[in-house]
Amino acid sequence: MRKHETKVNSKHKDRLFNFIFGREENREWTLSLYNAVNDSDYTDASMIQFNTLENILYIGLGNDTSFLISGILNVYEQQSSFNPNMPLRMVEYVSSLFAGYINENHYNCYGSALIPLPTPKLVVFYNGSASAEDEVILNLRDSFDEKSRNEADVEVRVRMLNVNYGRNRKIMQACKPLEEYAWFIEKVREQRKSIGNVEDAVKETLRIMPHDYVIRSFLLKHRAEIMGILDTEYNEDKIRELFMEDGRREERVNTEIQRKRAEAEKARADSLEEGAEEEKAKAKEERARAEAEKARADLLEGEKARADSLEEDNNRLNEDNIRLREELENLKKLIAKK
Repeated sequence: MRKHETKVNSKHKDRLFNFIFGREENREWTLSLYNAVNDSDYTDASMIQFNTLENILYIGLGNDTSFLISGILNVYEQQSSFNPNMPLRMVEYVSSLFAGYINENHYNCYGSALIPLPTPKLVVFYNGSASAEDEVILNLRDSFDEKSRNEADVEVRVRMLNVNYGRNRKIMQACKPLEEYAWFIEKVREQRKSIGNVEDAVKETLRIMPHDYVIRSFLLKHRAEIMGILDTEYNEDKIRELFMEDGRREERVNTEIQRKRAEAEKARADSLEEGAEEEKAKAKEERARAEAEKARADLLEGEKARADSLEEDNNRLNEDNIRLREELENLKKLIAKK
């Protein structure tokens, strides 16, 4: 007996991906999607136990789709824009799902017995217009400071699969409803660009959709709901883009402020450098002046020493001349006596 049943959130419209793959009537498609994503081969769709959360409102995301199968808790989310914070969002989803699971099974998380929990498998199905690899792994650890992330005691890993038409061929071939969903989304986008409104784009896409597509009759049956869903999605995309543009505008303003601040700091540094250069030039000039003064003083001192030496020599010569004159006078007196 299944403990979990599909729960409808009446507070806002579902997203088309979840509308197709998260419904009881489409269990076979959900099982096909699970097998394609996990490379498994389950055949009994009754094994799926939907436990989609209620009242989880996130702008631009809608409700997630989650279900249990063979002890695996699968949390699927479709996104039309890349969000690197999905591991953090998935923590919230899984925490709420585990809380419901523990409550339903009357487990005591404060008891001494280990609580057996289903293994979570977290997948984001991306079909935005921005380029993305077929598969990207998003890790919660990337949100942590790079210096300490290797020491983190918590990690969450999310697979992001590109489900735009023509991508992930192996998964698409393994799940025909997923490939047809991807085709439908691409054609609605194309028709909307040429026609201009979602309602006519959906009508035209349904008109040209191949009759052998397994999801065609379901889409025709729920055509009005699908138009409302896609209209909401596109409006949310516009709102998201406005928020993103506001963010980009604020980022540009902050970048400009940072640029001006950097330029001011550079100008200040250049000014200080110029001042330092001037100080260095002045110091060099002072050193040159001091060296010239010292050289001049040394020269004067040398000249004075030379003059003193010449004066001493001249004095000695004068003394010698006086002495010679005295000797000559004495010699003359001796000659006169004789």
